[in-house]
Amino acid sequence: MEYHNPVLLHESVDGMNIKGDEICVDVTFGGGGHSKEILKRLGEGGKLFGFDQDKDAERNALEDGRFELVKQNFRYLKNFLRFHQAVPADCILADLGVSSHQFNEGERGFSIRFEGPLDMRMNQGGDLTAEKIINDYSEEDLIRIFREYGEVKNAGKLVFEIVNTREAGRIKRTQELIEIIEDCVPGKFRNKYLAQVFQALRIEVNDEMGALKDMLEQSYEVLKPGGRLSVITYHSLEDRLVKNFFKKGKFEGELEKDFFGNPQLRFKQINRKPILPAEEEIKNNNRARSAKLRVAEKL
Repeated sequence: MEYHNPVLLHESVDGMNIKGDEICVDVTFGGGGHSKEILKRLGEGGKLFGFDQDKDAERNALEDGRFELVKQNFRYLKNFLRFHQAVPADCILADLGVSSHQFNEGERGFSIRFEGPLDMRMNQGGDLTAEKIINDYSEEDLIRIFREYGEVKNAGKLVFEIVNTREAGRIKRTQELIEIIEDCVPGKFRNKYLAQVFQALRIEVNDEMGALKDMLEQSYEVLKPGGRLSVITYHSLEDRLVKNFFKKGKFEGELEKDFFGNPQLRFKQINRKPILPAEEEIKNNNRARSAKLRVAEKL
């Protein structure tokens, strides 16, 4: 199956600081691009666990005795590493977002280019779909998710159009939704606007922000002191969570200090500013345009 070229491949794996026979985790296995690079650097006695909830990713499982594919959402990181007696781990990598494979499969419903059902489930065994959200969510909840997860400025107008249309019958296909959206799109920003709407639905369907918070919290629990966490983000919502967690040890609010004024940190940031792809990579890989890499070490 055709998957994207991994973004910031060497930079992200460099950030893991692999030193031999260690326990490594790739929580976003996908096409296996990052995992292949990790295995090149891992000692013969090391172990790599790859997490992925998408059944399509199973076809990419690597034939290497050091590799184990865990067919689960990365929000269950701690449970499954404990099950495999892999705690504490030495390093974790996360390449967030949606793969180009998922965007290129119209039947998955992620794409604004290919017509398909309003699905958007990364785990195809899940119950919640984009169709259910569009047709069954209240007007208030729809406005909330489009504003919060898509940063759609005229969310009220968009939802008004959706609610009016669904009164005549369920909205089931991506193209039907796009036709509704067309009336709300500021001319030259059409593709960006569509991407924001689809992003908001995808995040809600898959509880991406909740899963990311769970994974980050658990990464601290499963990593050994000095263990590395290397995370690639693609939009401001997830990058803000990662940045705050690395910088403050929590997702919101001010940095907490103890009685003596010492900051209560969990991680030390390895790169104060995010590492960005080089111009050449951006030129050859559209997915790299919005990518940011942050690396931290457990204290």
